[in-house]
Amino acid sequence: MNETMVCVVGNVATQPVYRESPTGPTARFRLAVTARYLDREKNAWTDGHTNFFTVWTRRTLATNVAASVAVGDPLVVQGRLKVRTEQRDGQGWLSADLDAAAIGHDLSRGTSAFRRSARPDVQTGAPPQSEPSWETEPETAAAGRPQEAEQTESAAQPQLEPAGAT
Repeated sequence: MNETMVCVVGNVATQPVYRESPTGPTARFRLAVTARYLDREKNAWTDGHTNFFTVWTRRTLATNVAASVAVGDPLVVQGRLKVRTEQRDGQGWLSADLDAAAIGHDLSRGTSAFRRSARPDVQTGAPPQSEPSWETEPETAAAGRPQEAEQTESAAQPQLEPAGAT
């Protein structure tokens, strides 16, 4: 569709506000994005203009943001850009919102420890599943397999008839 997807790198400016709503959890916070440039006269990096975005999150992302994000954290946010205009007290206001699809800490400026969140539909008493074997079987081992295994595999394959043989 014709949505403007952006990726923004900045710092959290406000504490995330978490709310439970009838449609599911939501969270929002402000993200400050400041351009930096090299001032050749001073031979030093200088801060440019700061843009502020309101980042909106929903469902599991909102829950995880509320538990993981704090003021000052460097973040990378990817989502849909929405620019709104409105009239307040006779003045025109313009705001930029990001409907976030993914959020992560900026690891170029620090470290982070990832913890997978528990799924509500997973039973805690279920036994863990074993890891599948990702290795390919050597040809010599395939040649030495029992005959029943080959018959079972060929029975599972659909049989195709030659054209015109009905």
